[in-house]
Amino acid sequence: MREELLPMLRGAAQRTADLVTSVPEEELGRPTPCSEFDVRGLVNHMEWAVSLFESVAGGGGFPPQKEYTGDFPERAERMLIAWDKPESWEGVSEAMGGLPRTVIAHMALTDLVAHGWDLSRATGRGYEVEEATAARLLAFARDMAPIGRARGAFGEEVAVPEDAPTLERFLGLIGRDPAWRP
Repeated sequence: MREELLPMLRGAAQRTADLVTSVPEEELGRPTPCSEFDVRGLVNHMEWAVSLFESVAGGGGFPPQKEYTGDFPERAERMLIAWDKPESWEGVSEAMGGLPRTVIAHMALTDLVAHGWDLSRATGRGYEVEEATAARLLAFARDMAPIGRARGAFGEEVAVPEDAPTLERFLGLIGRDPAWRP
């Protein structure tokens, strides 16, 4: 599992970090597909999320949410270092309700890609995802959608044609409208 998923995490973290660093200050107030966040709030949430997944990979708990700091790339790198350790993939996380750590790694990938896509839409920038990563996310989302919705992590499914690209089908399944524009 680690050998397959870790490169996907690395790729998603790098793409998302590149995207975050490309956003100028004047775009931080733009709306995003996450109605509760503008761009600044979304990036702040993303900073916290990668810190959370770093902590959980090391056996820790939920870090406190902090104000936007603009250090997403550094936080994402620390998260990757934590997931690079084989023991990060073993057992369950008490902090995350006893979920297997492999599930949590998938959640980290889901978060990186979904919010990377959110940010790309909000700012009018591209966001490419490899087909293998999109397929992995779609399969994971199919398994986790009921739990994700019950816990508020996923929105209600958005209808997407079955012949739509894999990434769009994943996005629709987790409650994103692939046609969203600011």
